[in-house]
Formats: sequence, structure tokens, C-alpha cells
Amino acid sequence: METDLSPKLAKKVYGGDGGAYYAWCPEELPMLRQGNIGAAKLALEKNGFALPRYSDSAKVAYVLQGSGVAGVVLPEKEEKVVAIKKGDAIALPFGVVTWWYNKEDTELVVLFLGDTKTGHKAGSFTDFYLTGSNGIFTGFTTEFASRAWNLEESVVKTLVESQTAKGIVKLDAGFKLPEPRSEHRNGLALNCEEAPLDVDIKDGGKVVVLNTKNLPLVGEVGFGADLVRIYGHSMCSPGFSCDSALQVTYIIRGSGRAQIVGVDGKRVLETTVKAGNLFIVPRFFVVSKIADADGLDWFSIVTTPDPIFTHMAGRTSVWKALSPEVLQASFKVSPEVEQQFRSKRTAEEIFFPPN
Repeated sequence: METDLSPKLAKKVYGGDGGAYYAWCPEELPMLRQGNIGAAKLALEKNGFALPRYSDSAKVAYVLQGSGVAGVVLPEKEEKVVAIKKGDAIALPFGVVTWWYNKEDTELVVLFLGDTKTGHKAGSFTDFYLTGSNGIFTGFTTEFASRAWNLEESVVKTLVESQTAKGIVKLDAGFKLPEPRSEHRNGLALNCEEAPLDVDIKDGGKVVVLNTKNLPLVGEVGFGADLVRIYGHSMCSPGFSCDSALQVTYIIRGSGRAQIVGVDGKRVLETTVKAGNLFIVPRFFVVSKIADADGLDWFSIVTTPDPIFTHMAGRTSVWKALSPEVLQASFKVSPEVEQQFRSKRTAEEIFFPPN
């Protein structure tokens, strides 16, 4: 049976007045399980507070909308409190405890993409909550918690049982959480919308790549990421990851068409993509996208910290590297046709504006 590669939307897992948590299901998107990839979204309303938790998977968090505050505690480190806004990417290695808060009117939406190969369920994140109705210490007896915390059992019961919500709560408007500190962003977060561009093609598109150079924690997470924008009717060159990585793509804005070609030149996906869709390109499969009139933005992770791509069009494509005689023999064409083919797309581009 062929694997279904069609894009999917996230489904609500839990939530309440403070917001909701959504996830993509490996039963609906089988490549999540096959590729050991997890994908989820956190949406917080005004005064929504995502309770402290840690995960069984390393992740990259990307802020899709709004602004807020994130608390991050790396193993055996002090808490870092970071102001976050649309375009921010945060690398979250194993063992990191995080909390998230939105004090603004605009909904705060954070995308999580990560590797689940060490997780409890292939293709799904499992979060462990420090507090709440499903908090870790609700499972311990009062005696154990009392001895661990060196507190009277009555105090332990108050601590463990007072918070009855699960995962997300809505705080009172006057409640004050720690203020973010600008120095805490260093090495922890990078705004992809403000970072220097790695690719900028006039009328074509632009790219910011997240890797170990601009965000060292990416190395601990184990995969890289990029933010891509192509303008109306522009095309992203057909290409593939040549280091056996999977490409996991979330459509942020706009719409367009996507094609994926796999083994034996078989087109395995031809579809329309739109904001909110997630899809995965298998290893070594070739993918290309063409934006509709309003353009197309996406955020992707690639399952290696410093990915390398081979493009199938443009001056840096593999076609330009191959000798003319090899192309003539391979295509079974005349030198004139080969020269016509070689003379096109001479610019160093991966995005092609409309003709």
C-alpha cells in the first residue's frame, strides 16, 4: 500500500478558556510515524498560560502569530524568560522544561516540529506536566512527595491538588509572571523574519536558514530549519535533500500547488497547499512548489542540523555540472537541443519568478 503524502490539518487535543493544544495524528499522516516526526501547535488566548512541561522529543518551536513570553529551563541551568513574537524560532533540546504565556489581545500561536525517534510513540510528542490534573506528582503518594520536598503532607496536598486544569489555564488579568530579559534570547532564539537572508531572488523569493551557525542549540536538537517565502506565481526549484533527510513543511500563509516525484519517476503527490497544512517529503524524493497569486510562505525542518540540497534547475543545478556529452547521451538529443537546455536558467537561483 502506498503511503498517503497528502497535506493535513492539525486536530484539537485539549483546551479550555486559556487556549488549546493541537497535533497532527500519525494515523492520518503516516509519514509522521515512518519518519519519527512529531508536529503540534499551541494556541493561547489573552492571559492563557501553558503550564510547565517537558517532552520526550527534541523540538524547534516557531511563533506563527502574536507575541508573548516563554520560560525555558535547560537541564541544571537557571530559568530563562524570553519575549517571543511572530517569526521567532527556539531550539528545545531533550530535557528542557518550558512554559508559555500570552498577555496580549492577539492569539499567540506556536508551532512545534521535532524528532520522535526516542519518544514513547513514533510520530507523536508526549509531554510530561509538572503541575495540573495530570501533573507528575499526582501519581506519587503524599508520603513520597512529602519526603522529596521536605514538606508537611497537608502542604503537599495543597500543592498537588489545587491546580485542577490540564495543560493550559487562564490567569487573572492582574497576575504577574516574570518579565523577559533581553540577554536571555542570546543563543536561544532567532527571529527568522529579521535575520540576514540566505537567499534573496528579486520577484522570486527569499530564505532564512536556521542552523548551527546562527542558533547553536540546533546542533543539540539534531535538525535544521528554514523559513521560505515565494512571491505570487513564483516557483521553488525542484530539489531534494542529498543527505538522506526528511523535509517536514508547514504552510504559514498563502496557497499554491505542490508536486512530489519519487522512485521510477512516479509522481506521488500533486495537490493544492494552503495555510495550516503540514506535509512531509520522503528521503531523496524531489519536491517543487508554485505559488498562487498571493504568494506562499512555509516553515520547514530537515532532519539534519546542517542540511544540503541538490537542485534540479538553475545555474547551481546538477544539470549544469554534467558535461554536454553526458546530457546528450542521457536525454538522447542533439547538441543543439542540449545547448538550448543548458543556456536556460543561468542565474544562481532556486526561485523562478513568473515569465
